[in-house]
Amino acid sequence: MKKLLLVRHAKATHETGFADFERPLKPSALQDAAIMAGRLKEHSFVPKLLVASPALRTISTANVLSQHLGIATAEEIPGIYEADQNQLVDIISQLSDTDDFVGLVGHNPGIGQVLYYLTGKLHDVPPGAVALIEFNIDTWAAIGAKNGKLVYYDTPNN
Repeated sequence: MKKLLLVRHAKATHETGFADFERPLKPSALQDAAIMAGRLKEHSFVPKLLVASPALRTISTANVLSQHLGIATAEEIPGIYEADQNQLVDIISQLSDTDDFVGLVGHNPGIGQVLYYLTGKLHDVPPGAVALIEFNIDTWAAIGAKNGKLVYYDTPNN
């Protein structure tokens, strides 16, 4: 069995003067990410590995998660930045099969698209949202359309 935790980065600033890649999190977003990490920990949903887009807002979100969950800092995968559904599926399918529970911190619309593709469940995915998907498969390469089961979904505003 494989488990995938999809995480949309917490809320980033829209102030001028920042390139999209360098947009920092809003101060309240750090608290939101910590709240979500606490909820994940409460349910024992702690991935063994985090992978993230190298954009500042995703790395910052991943750092809060790794600190609160007591896991290693995220591995940066450049392809996650601006990835669409197909690119994310390709990235996920290439994960190491030794990692049974992986958290992926990324961006919309890709996170929402891949959530729907893998589970058939349509959800709004606001900043800071998390979705845990379980797969009855042995290899990441076997993921595909609607072969995952959404077992947990939460947002900072719930």
